[in-house]
Amino acid sequence: MKLVVIGLGYIGLPTAIMFANHNQDVLGIDVNEKVIKELNTGKIHIEEPGLQAELDRAVQNGTFKAGLVVEPADTFIVSVPTPNKNDALKSCDLSYVLSAVTNILPILQKGNTIIIESTIAPRSTEDHILPLIESTGLIVGKDVFLVHCPERVLPGQIIHELIYNNRIIGGVTPACTEAGKKIYSTFVQGELIEATASTAEMSKLMENTYRDVNIALANELVHISAELNIT
Repeated sequence: MKLVVIGLGYIGLPTAIMFANHNQDVLGIDVNEKVIKELNTGKIHIEEPGLQAELDRAVQNGTFKAGLVVEPADTFIVSVPTPNKNDALKSCDLSYVLSAVTNILPILQKGNTIIIESTIAPRSTEDHILPLIESTGLIVGKDVFLVHCPERVLPGQIIHELIYNNRIIGGVTPACTEAGKKIYSTFVQGELIEATASTAEMSKLMENTYRDVNIALANELVHISAELNIT
């Protein structure tokens, strides 16, 4: 299977390398020419324990290369930033995701799968990405497959967690979910949990919210303790 991973940051690069080291032909795409040159000479641009050795293995086996231009593939994985907009609601900026998907469309073929790993707001897959894909005349769930599979890893343990964490596979249709499970089963040893795309989006939102609320609570307790001279 040939995969294209768009976005070679802290999630995209390790994901690409994991697939490459499990007998998949992987092309990593990024807009940063310096990053592309370094990766193609076997140098990683991020700090993550064990990742350099994994890249060395992939380069030696000839299963990973980096480039600037998307090429035809069986599967496309989008792992690009989704920063907050500078609006009152601090809403999710989908522009990088939509741009990545738009770049895929001219080479999208029947049987292909598009996976969104970027953290996105609930209903983004069905309300924004699906119509974009179907504007080509291809039908999602029949001709091509669309899946949201949010990443769930901790920096410093990314390689281990990519392999052993449970993953939620949120397809737009049941056929999309099955396509996603087949792809991740090539290396993921954790449970592959079937869900809808919206459920997958909401699960990641809840996970991030739970973490943020706990951090905020801890900070408030620190301030209160300081006011009360409690150490």
